[in-house]
Amino acid sequence: MRLNITAMSMASGLLWGASILIIAAANLIWPGYGQAFLQLCGSIFPGYRPGTGMGSVVTGTIYALVDGVIGGAIFGWLYNLFAARKAE
Repeated sequence: MRLNITAMSMASGLLWGASILIIAAANLIWPGYGQAFLQLCGSIFPGYRPGTGMGSVVTGTIYALVDGVIGGAIFGWLYNLFAARKAE
């Protein structure tokens, strides 16, 4: 079975982007919620500073969408590569 790389990358991008969006928005409502996780994301995504307002939430979400798409594409490609080798 092969994975559709486009579908895999879109699904993982949406999932990761939605995760960051929800956690960052919840952090604005309840300061301290997910703070360690968002600090980790802030150290990875340049320009993202958690807890500084709605612009920060949008910035983190866009970074997460792009990150998820790239990660999903790599995962799908590797899965297809190893699945084809096993079938041989």
